[in-house]
Amino acid sequence: MENLKTPSSKQSTLIPKGLVWAFIVIGFLGFLDATFLTAEHYLGSLLNCPLFGDCEKVTTSPYAVIGGIPVALMGATYYLAIFVLGIAYFDAGRARILKFTANLTPLGLIASLWFLYLQIFVIKALCFYCLISAITSTLLFILGLILRRGTKTRIINEELS
Repeated sequence: MENLKTPSSKQSTLIPKGLVWAFIVIGFLGFLDATFLTAEHYLGSLLNCPLFGDCEKVTTSPYAVIGGIPVALMGATYYLAIFVLGIAYFDAGRARILKFTANLTPLGLIASLWFLYLQIFVIKALCFYCLISAITSTLLFILGLILRRGTKTRIINEELS
């Protein structure tokens, strides 16, 4: 059983820092995007879409709000949680925090797929900023899969220490 234990300097190499930083940065970019959409919603601004020109149609549709809360605000909360928990992992050095955070990413992916479906097949318009959110959610999900694999090994090593 001795070979399962690793010094703490080796433990940190099980989860590459660059991968965790990518996770944090993508979460922050998603937060910025969703916060921009939330601010535009509350300001009542007409969104100027740089590519597709249909942002306003999407963001003013009945699907842009759930129970009076803008979907973008829910997205901003999700991305902020990813960002803060990623930072908390670096602060505490506990793989469980990272595993919990990675386990949140399927929620973001499912939500993004649902809203992409609505844009394409129901609203019949695409929002550039919503697509950025879908891309960041997808990237977070992929990174989450990789990080979950690394955290399993790290959690075992933390328990053996």
